[in-house]
Amino acid sequence: MNTAHLHLISSHVSVLGPLFGSCLLAVGLLRRSQEIGKLSLWVFVLSAFSAASTYLCGEAAGELLVRLVTGISADATDQHAEVAVLALAISVPLGLVSFAGIIAFRKSKRMPMWFATLTLLLSLLSSGMMAWTANLGGRIRHTEIQSQGGEPRSVHR
Repeated sequence: MNTAHLHLISSHVSVLGPLFGSCLLAVGLLRRSQEIGKLSLWVFVLSAFSAASTYLCGEAAGELLVRLVTGISADATDQHAEVAVLALAISVPLGLVSFAGIIAFRKSKRMPMWFATLTLLLSLLSSGMMAWTANLGGRIRHTEIQSQGGEPRSVHR
């Protein structure tokens, strides 16, 4: 396993974790279930760790990709890296807020609505940023998702 492989594996948790946690938290709020709400906090903490590891191995993965694959655009990798910083800047605070909530509400204290709402908003923002980052990362190697004039490029055989 190399850094590119580790980057790709951990990026899936970074992208899907906040989305899954947002859905869990929303269900917990709708059902007034403290257990489901608290479970979502653990998902956000795990996602933040994953986002940090994805980011930390990203530069080495990009360097490896540029060395091994011809035609990789430095602009594409740079744009992906710049947006990744923003995504990390949302994901880590989400993880910290969630961990604080786990500690504060560990002894069956009810999670206040303001805290759940703040966490849900952060998680939705994190989900969007992670999706944007992943899309930019996918465009580095997947030419089928790149567009030219709003239309997908045709594949010539």
